[in-house]
Amino acid sequence: MNIVVLVKQVPDTWSERKLKDSDHTLDRESADAVLDEINERAVEEALLIKEAQGGEVTVVAMGPDRATDAIRKALSMGADKAVHLSDEALAGSDAVSTAKALAKVVGTVDSVDLVIAGNEATDGRVGAVPAMLAELLGLPQLTYARKVTTDGSTISIERETDAGIISLEANLPAVVSVTEKINEPRYPSFKGIMAAKKKPVSVLTLADAGIDASEVGLAGAGSKVVESAPKPPKQAGQRVNDEGDGGTKIVEFLAAEKLV
Repeated sequence: MNIVVLVKQVPDTWSERKLKDSDHTLDRESADAVLDEINERAVEEALLIKEAQGGEVTVVAMGPDRATDAIRKALSMGADKAVHLSDEALAGSDAVSTAKALAKVVGTVDSVDLVIAGNEATDGRVGAVPAMLAELLGLPQLTYARKVTTDGSTISIERETDAGIISLEANLPAVVSVTEKINEPRYPSFKGIMAAKKKPVSVLTLADAGIDASEVGLAGAGSKVVESAPKPPKQAGQRVNDEGDGGTKIVEFLAAEKLV
């Protein structure tokens, strides 16, 4: 099976994250950048399928030059090769533009049987790109999977919802998105890290992928952040000294805040 895994480099959740004052887009230089954890699980699932069914795993990423670090980590886990869409005109792309661009890049990979992605990125939290990608590629979508099984011609997933477990099945090729419950990703070995340095990474511009620059970036975005402000500092709480009337004071406080 030829499997494509979508990966994204995101600001480390433990770093301070902020938006640019100029256009209110994410300031990627202000924080440490890492491979999104949910993408590690997507890569792991692709590798498990490859180990069971054979084939090849191709990593596809969209982002600035520094996203190479995230790509190399995926390759060090065991992916075979990568395609990196990198163009300054992509900055500020919204979810729809991102899906359109990724669809073009996936189209450059030969004989794709399966596309695997995380259910949502930790920086945007939109959670719709896999579904939009499936629509653009004309493929069935099986989203929010906690378990994936395939026999090489069909694919089945379990999706956990508030109402219970839903089982879905489709013929391949298809697009699958996974949740954090899907697996525990492997740690790259030293051998894998060294091997990743020699694995092929194709870097594409918009022109290389056949993407119209007017459909991506801030110019092509259907939604924009028009104003932003830093999160206000946390204010000190109110201390209640219990002198026999602590319960009453707490209720009075909650009532004043209209919580009871």
